[in-house]
Amino acid sequence: MPRLVELARRRTLVLALAALGMGSVSAFAVAQAPLPLPLKITAPAGPGGGWDSAARSLQQVLNTTGIARNVQVVNVPGAGGTVGLAQFANNTKGDGNQLLVMGITMVGAVLTNQAPVGLDAVTPIARLTGDPLVVVVPANSPYKTLADLAAALKADTAKVVWAGGSAGGADHILAGLIAKAAGGDAAKLNYVPFSGGGEALAEMLGGRVAAGVSGYNEFESQIKAGKLRALAVSTPKRIEGVNVPTVREAGLDVELTNWRGVMGGPGLNEGQKAALVSAVERAVKSPEWEKIRKARGWDDAYLPADEFAAFLKSDQARVKGALTSIGLVK
Repeated sequence: MPRLVELARRRTLVLALAALGMGSVSAFAVAQAPLPLPLKITAPAGPGGGWDSAARSLQQVLNTTGIARNVQVVNVPGAGGTVGLAQFANNTKGDGNQLLVMGITMVGAVLTNQAPVGLDAVTPIARLTGDPLVVVVPANSPYKTLADLAAALKADTAKVVWAGGSAGGADHILAGLIAKAAGGDAAKLNYVPFSGGGEALAEMLGGRVAAGVSGYNEFESQIKAGKLRALAVSTPKRIEGVNVPTVREAGLDVELTNWRGVMGGPGLNEGQKAALVSAVERAVKSPEWEKIRKARGWDDAYLPADEFAAFLKSDQARVKGALTSIGLVK
């Protein structure tokens, strides 16, 4: 009889624990299931750029791993990503099958364009990658080191002409931060934006600009060929296998990573958000993503939703300060 009582007690305990855990087990199962069809990823830029590459890499991994099915990428270029941001925010309320790729350049573009739709209109899902930026000069430049360039910026900031990506983007922000850290007048920064690294390269090699900023991969072949001299990279640590100092090592207290992330639409319920967060996390922790990331030279900068939201808030303040110092934001 005591044995029967003990067995009954244990059975009751197991049933109680199962009942208590049922909700979490169900949520876990939902989070692990393939996302509803179809999942659409918006790249707020034209084909071939960094956001497009990130979107299509994520598409590939989600499809091949079965985390989601029939994932589509749409390109909505314009105004540093703010056209795509506005369209996404206005058309995806409560839609758990949509993602928007974005990054630090969009943070700057929202401010410089005084965009009517800001990043507070969408839902942070994850930070994905970091792209190291590099400061380069032509091989025949008189600036042999970043210290030489910094001295020229301090003496006459406007005289040093920079080439880089879109106005208010990561390249522009880095150039402004370097000018400011060098003791120059960042408000007089002479920065010429180009739509691609190829145009900036042509201007540098033609002697029409003194220095350039872009992702390291953009200029890597020209650096290795000896046509460009890499003065410094903007990341906290050196790029593995690349003998180029960081900006801090070169003497200026500046650090900047061209990070990229993904957002969901506005008004998502907890289940929709959890499903997107889980899907993206599983994708970026997969061997398939790791292979793509390394091939493209992206740093692993993954942050889950809540941490990404906190980072985004602080980075918006930092970007605003940098753009104010170079006169792009009042």
